[in-house]
Amino acid sequence: MKKVTNVLFSFKTTLTLLMILAVGAAVATFIENDYGTSTARVLVYNNIWYETALVLTTINLCGIIFKYKMWKHPARFIFHTAFVVILLGAGITRYIGYEGIMHIREGQSQDKMISLEPYLQIKINQKDATYYKEYKKEFASTIYGDDNNSFSKKIFASIVKATNNFEHKIRFNDKVLDIEYNKYLFVKKGKASMGILSVDVTLNGKTKTIKLPGKRGQEGVVKVEDFGDTVVTLEYGSKLLKLPFAIKLRDFQLDRYPGSMAPSSYASEVTVLKPNKDPYDYRIFMNRTLHEGNFLFFQSSYDQDEKGTVLSVNHDPGKWPTYLGYFLLSLGLIWNLFDKKSRFWKLTKYLKNNTAASLALACLLSFSLTTDAKAIETQSIAISSQDTVMNYLNAFKKDSKVTADKFAQLVTQSGMGRMKPIDSLNDEILHKISSRGSMFGMDANQIVLGMLTNPSVWRNIRMIKIKTPKLKKLLGIDVSRKYIAFSDVFTKDGKYKLQKEAQIASRAKPSERGTFEKDIIKLDEKLNVSYMVFNASLFKIFPKVKDSTSNENNTWYTPLDAFTYFKGQNKVAVETMTRGFVNSVINEDYKSANKFIDMISTYQKKVGADIIPSESKINQEILFNKLDVFFKLTIAYLILGLIMLIVAFFVVFNPKIKPVKITKVFFILLAILFTIHTAGMGVRWIISGHAPWSNTYESLLYISWSAVFAGVVFFRRSLLALSAAIIVASIFMFTAHLTSIDPQITNLVPVLKSYWLTIHVSILTASYGFFGLAAILCYMSLIMFIFRKNRPHLDENIKNVVAITEVALIIGLSAITIGNFLGGVWANESWGRYWGWDPKETWAYVSIVIYAFVVHMRFIKNLNTPFALSVAGLVAFGTILMTYFGVNFYLSGMHSYATGDPVPIPMWVYYVTATVIITIALASKNRDMKDTIK
Repeated sequence: MKKVTNVLFSFKTTLTLLMILAVGAAVATFIENDYGTSTARVLVYNNIWYETALVLTTINLCGIIFKYKMWKHPARFIFHTAFVVILLGAGITRYIGYEGIMHIREGQSQDKMISLEPYLQIKINQKDATYYKEYKKEFASTIYGDDNNSFSKKIFASIVKATNNFEHKIRFNDKVLDIEYNKYLFVKKGKASMGILSVDVTLNGKTKTIKLPGKRGQEGVVKVEDFGDTVVTLEYGSKLLKLPFAIKLRDFQLDRYPGSMAPSSYASEVTVLKPNKDPYDYRIFMNRTLHEGNFLFFQSSYDQDEKGTVLSVNHDPGKWPTYLGYFLLSLGLIWNLFDKKSRFWKLTKYLKNNTAASLALACLLSFSLTTDAKAIETQSIAISSQDTVMNYLNAFKKDSKVTADKFAQLVTQSGMGRMKPIDSLNDEILHKISSRGSMFGMDANQIVLGMLTNPSVWRNIRMIKIKTPKLKKLLGIDVSRKYIAFSDVFTKDGKYKLQKEAQIASRAKPSERGTFEKDIIKLDEKLNVSYMVFNASLFKIFPKVKDSTSNENNTWYTPLDAFTYFKGQNKVAVETMTRGFVNSVINEDYKSANKFIDMISTYQKKVGADIIPSESKINQEILFNKLDVFFKLTIAYLILGLIMLIVAFFVVFNPKIKPVKITKVFFILLAILFTIHTAGMGVRWIISGHAPWSNTYESLLYISWSAVFAGVVFFRRSLLALSAAIIVASIFMFTAHLTSIDPQITNLVPVLKSYWLTIHVSILTASYGFFGLAAILCYMSLIMFIFRKNRPHLDENIKNVVAITEVALIIGLSAITIGNFLGGVWANESWGRYWGWDPKETWAYVSIVIYAFVVHMRFIKNLNTPFALSVAGLVAFGTILMTYFGVNFYLSGMHSYATGDPVPIPMWVYYVTATVIITIALASKNRDMKDTIK
């Protein structure tokens, strides 16, 4: 028994189980991408082998807590115990909780839902008795269908057969009903699909093969078979579940973008009807989940006629144990960073007392950046009369600059009520539709001014960015083109080519949208924005003169709305200014156009005085837009980081050099850059009205900031660490500007309006900066391993770099763990469930498990070496890259393989991978270095 416990409660077992969990989940995301969600659930997530691994991990963790008496170290004990509590809560949810779907039509009440999980339901009827049996069972057609000859499918089939029971014997009244699974496949009927389970039913020596239509989330078709004295009723699919209360749909509300069929938001006005209790009303939408007992209801979809709603339902008794685990986890991990007996504290104390790694460099670089001055080309025009359009564009480019800048100083009201200069809106518009800050040698202000005043020309200019080749083919354009014109998506008789596809993509659940559907939605949004620019419906520039009948809350109006709703002299004034301005620009009378802009500005200041920002604040925002702080910081970080790296290695290989004075100068300059970065993030927060990590661009800026923060605050004594931090920052910021910004012009989608999201994303994303820093440091230490032969002084440098790496890993692991589980709280409050094995969250989980493996390697003697930690820390960063980039492009959602175009893997990925492998191979020759920090 002692031998068993020694093995079960050993760190070798811990690392083995962690690797099994990580690899299993990672492989499952690719299985889901290629074979569907059901296959991934059958093979991994819901399979007995993966659940066994989770149970063994829990037992192993409990044993190690007891074996090493962790209760003597409260912080360590709390966060390790928290994982046990979380796993127990997850087990309660998994085996006791259930999910379902409720469909309600307006004016009707519903007290039933269909289960999300499929069941094989069997009812046996005899003259004197009735018997019922059900088996929860999910299948995958790729395994159980006729075509299972491929190597991967054979492997899948063998796993399933080894871990599942394929035969049920039901005993009743001295008889036995034998049911054996035959096969399961999908049958496509048009664009719909129906799962069909084939079973062999044997009773009284007679066998019948019965086909049962049904699948996950869909009710099955009842089949009745007569076996003489016994009638057997079978059904496969989701089953009806009765709730202890009813919900009545009073009204379903759907808002659309102006001039579009695309929905911007939708909600359900319901009444909860409980027996012997007073009913109450509730409004369900994203981030506003209905809680009734242990049931949660959240908005999922809606009927095509917009007269009914689809609510997802979650019955979760494991919620509060799980939340308790999340709380203990956060408390313990934070406490651990301040515990003087923790590994983190020992490492920081070592680094603080060690001066061998205290190297630094400073330099200040000045640079100038030019805007895109690409000439207007005839290929950018989508109509035959190209010469006329070219003449107009060249003249407009030359003469409209002053007027465009003056127009950009006017104030507009955003959809969320923020008052901002038109300059900001113009930048957002151009970035939204083209992913660029300027085009054809004109800035955003000129281009938007042209779209506003002369839409008949600009609708034929190719400036709307498009990516997916399949979407290009659908539109009938050359797949090599990167931009299309607004007119390209309409037929000669004015019909929208993507109307049907856009509606289907919008109505699909987010988890069911593939790359193709997502790109259709993005293109539809760009077209909507363009349309709204052409008819000026984005420009709320006219406040209404208040009178005794006014009840608006300082609402400003677009020109067309002002023409409709304003009265008397107010209406006349607005019409005169608007038409005068537009006609002046069309007639190239920019002097008169400027006068009309002055009139509009005076009108805004007088009528909208209650909420219009001060002139100085408007000018400050315009200046922030023009400075383009983050792009310039990208260049500064990139150049400075490379120079620092070169000098750092020069100093490392020449230990006699002691650049003490330059260290102070450099730190001051780096602090200045960091202050500028911080100020820029703060200003962006103020301008946008939300935390600056709500989209890809902002999150990349935040990761960069966290990397520099890690270097400046925690590792400022090491030149290698500082240079690595800056390089990480420059890489992420360069990526942000390479992929460009896609700002949210309309309101944030409802699910993103959550304080839990702000906390979740800020902590989780910050961890990427620490992991990136650790990866660069690991690579630096491997370089030093290559050259350490006959250079004994390098050993001390390697030891210091590895210590910094381990500190970065501990901080990063703490942050990503807390952030990921807080994300579970956000998901539960927004979607009604805190974990759904979505590829994004699965890879975040894989990252946590892999980095937990890395930081616990020191408990295994053969892995407790600087070389092993350097290799592991570098390779582990691949999970972060997969989480942040890979999932978005290669695991874009369920069935994306069937509807989207595969994104080719960039060549630089192969080059980087080959470089890392070669570096590790070369460094391994000199890997024998046992000196580690105890």
